[in-house]
Amino acid sequence: MEQVRFKRAMKQRHLMLLSFGGVIGTGLFLSSGYTLQQAGPLGTVLSYVIGSLLVYLVMLCLGQLAMKHPETGGFHIYANKYIHPAIGYIVAWFYWLTWTVALGSEFTAVGLLMQKWFPHIPVYVFATLAILLILVFNIVSTRFYAEVEFYFSLIKVVTIFVFIALGALVIVGLLHYNGYQGIETIKHRYTDPTFPHGLGSVFLTMLAVNYAFSGTELIGIAAGETKNPEQVIPKAIKATLCRLVIFFIGTMVIISILIPSYQGKSLESPFVVIFQRMGIPYAGDLMNLVIITALLSAANSGLYAASRMIWSLSNEGLFPVWFGKLNKFKMPVRATLFSMLGGLLALLSSVYAADSLYVVLVSIAGLAVVIVWMSICLAYFNAKRRDKSLKIQQWVPVTGFCLCFVSCVGMIFDPNQAPALYFGVPFALIALIYYFIKYNKKGAI
Repeated sequence: MEQVRFKRAMKQRHLMLLSFGGVIGTGLFLSSGYTLQQAGPLGTVLSYVIGSLLVYLVMLCLGQLAMKHPETGGFHIYANKYIHPAIGYIVAWFYWLTWTVALGSEFTAVGLLMQKWFPHIPVYVFATLAILLILVFNIVSTRFYAEVEFYFSLIKVVTIFVFIALGALVIVGLLHYNGYQGIETIKHRYTDPTFPHGLGSVFLTMLAVNYAFSGTELIGIAAGETKNPEQVIPKAIKATLCRLVIFFIGTMVIISILIPSYQGKSLESPFVVIFQRMGIPYAGDLMNLVIITALLSAANSGLYAASRMIWSLSNEGLFPVWFGKLNKFKMPVRATLFSMLGGLLALLSSVYAADSLYVVLVSIAGLAVVIVWMSICLAYFNAKRRDKSLKIQQWVPVTGFCLCFVSCVGMIFDPNQAPALYFGVPFALIALIYYFIKYNKKGAI
């Protein structure tokens, strides 16, 4: 079929903030308290250090592949070429599922947070407004989407920067903080006890940490819409990784020192607790606004990623051609609407089956991220065997793949993550069987 192409309208700053938009979300602003509760202060920091190492290894592989094949659709195409077309097919659908599930949770959360100010207005009203807003951002033009995401993400980045700066002032004793007593507090947080639930909790928490880092791979998806990808992509990856590591680890160090472990709750933002103890006025309202912005930003990035996966499948002949059409502004409106429909289904599941179906979908989404990262490592490993000129050595994808595999094995021992295997494995098998029945005989690739 004729290969259609997107307009290359993204610059390095757009790529960096697009990746920030996908990564920095409620996992950092809200759920970091839960990680602290499970692994303890030192365990939480260790988990994020290991997670940062894994992301760094995966992104090194992704950067080389994205420069060699700067196509919209990213790692789905890499898996097609360097592993097997069937694996590329499964990876694409798993990644699409990851973001459509996330859309439902983000739209629901926006409605719930808005009720803090407007308690008498139903959640679905605000959720609907958020849906329409994100849909508009994603169908006007690539440049418009990128600019919106740039400023959405900038708000989150500035908030985290201020948080780290103020937290550092507290730790060195230049800013008063209720309950903080210098080095004695630090020693108490990290040694009493060092690992409240054992060292194994660090590795179980890594699953949540890996999911928190998901979104960095968006740079690979956006390669086909980037100006001068050979020069821009490696710079964007390096800059993004450096900042993410500083933001995540720096944030976790401050949270682990300034908040006792028992206060770590999944539905209470550590940011709000710390800002309030610093005496910052209206801390709750300010962080509520920032978190809503973070949700809209993550939904914006999520719909972008999901729509490009559908377009890529269609463009490769693995989904109806109708979804691969671009409008006159080179935007995949049909693929975007289809992906939003998936988000609406996830939204309904979060409302009517919050304790059953939705929990399963979120678990599958967490597994999907790890599978995508494993496919990136394996694709680069095979690509390096064919092309010795690629710069990254083979130990990098091998180490990254093994760390991802450990995360998958760890799911067996975590009752919150186990449903991902029970439902994710059959999902992969069904996709695999469907691929071989529907497409392999036709030689679609």
